Amino acid sequence: MEAIPQFLFLFLLLFFSFILFKRVKTIKRNILLGNKKYKTSTKKETRLKNLILVAFGQSKMFKKMTPAILHLMIYSGFIIINIEIIEIILDGILGTHRIFNMIGMPYYNVFISIIEFFIILVLISCVIFLVRRNFMNINRLKSSELKGWPTLDANLILIFEIILMVAILTMNASDLILQDHGKYNFTGSFYFSGTLKPLLINFSTDSLVIVERTFWWIHIIGIFLFAVYVTYSKHLHIFLSFPNIYYSDDNEKGKMSNMDSITNEIKIMMGISTEEVNEPPKRFGAKDVTDLSWKNILEAYSCSECGRCTSVCPANITGKKLSPRKIMMDVRDRSEEIGKMKDQNLNYDNKSLLGDYISKEEIFACTSCNACVEECPININPLDVIIECRRYAALEDSNIPAEWNSMMQNIETNFSPWKFPIDERSNWFKKEI
Repeated sequence: MEAIPQFLFLFLLLFFSFILFKRVKTIKRNILLGNKKYKTSTKKETRLKNLILVAFGQSKMFKKMTPAILHLMIYSGFIIINIEIIEIILDGILGTHRIFNMIGMPYYNVFISIIEFFIILVLISCVIFLVRRNFMNINRLKSSELKGWPTLDANLILIFEIILMVAILTMNASDLILQDHGKYNFTGSFYFSGTLKPLLINFSTDSLVIVERTFWWIHIIGIFLFAVYVTYSKHLHIFLSFPNIYYSDDNEKGKMSNMDSITNEIKIMMGISTEEVNEPPKRFGAKDVTDLSWKNILEAYSCSECGRCTSVCPANITGKKLSPRKIMMDVRDRSEEIGKMKDQNLNYDNKSLLGDYISKEEIFACTSCNACVEECPININPLDVIIECRRYAALEDSNIPAEWNSMMQNIETNFSPWKFPIDERSNWFKKEI
């Protein structure tokens, strides 16, 4: 590689690294917009176990076998192919060509052939995913919240990956022919790209150099673009799913956390506690993302928009407006919006998460069954956001369904949700005389 292309590579590496650094910094700031305190009660040993089984092992993915296998093919390919990307980056920095082969790496051609095997797996998976997403009638991939950018984003990333994989295979095939011409050092045959040699065999040496270098640049620039693009995409879950799973709670799914400030006030009234509240909460529940915890916002950024949560939601299945996937997408979109307005020193209080993004119809349609929490392959908890929004609607806005008011009055007077005395609660199963 000549000095100018090497200089160009170093410039691009620094340029995209700077953009990526700024974007990561922005995402971190947006996640930390959450003011509500969060601390997982799950032991470290359990969290590490979840990290291995759920994040690396993708154990929850296999509830749906076909997408799980396809996703595993892409996931494993992503990890293995990155090993060759290390070599490409080193070549760009040092101005070398296939540095692992130059330093005498044993079975280099076998190493590349194994990588190409995973490239083929990724190609197959991406093509099938494109067909599934665009030509098969899969309800969870056709929901209204996916219209526009989410659908385009999903298709773009698949096309992006196909281009990157084709670029590697074409680069390797032209490289093999150039080795036969004595242009590059001999590596031995590559199993998959070797089958593409007949397509390029009639090219001249100069033309092959252009082809090989062009696809080398297409691949590495594509990698740089992909690294930046993914921070704007749902595919950010590739990276954020790991911390999200590690910090997730492993408690019983039906367990809800009490509001400490209210619990303490009740204990004081009952004489159980004498601890005074030094500072009352600024708000009960959540009206905006700033009332949520950083974990809630991390979950929103980790969401892969797969729709498994929505597909098992009983409210959604029966035609209600609620979609747990949309809830998490709304949290992420609102966090992004507030972050941008903060950057421009603009007031963001003229809008809010509850009302402008999430409707009260949605949060009150939820049955709190935890089906969405159980189904999510990366331990996202949409119910936590819904409950916080409900608490705001009930305690701050005094705007809850009339049926709820009746139920709460019955609990207060009869100690049950029904309008009859507590000593008559079991009469329903008694035989009529």
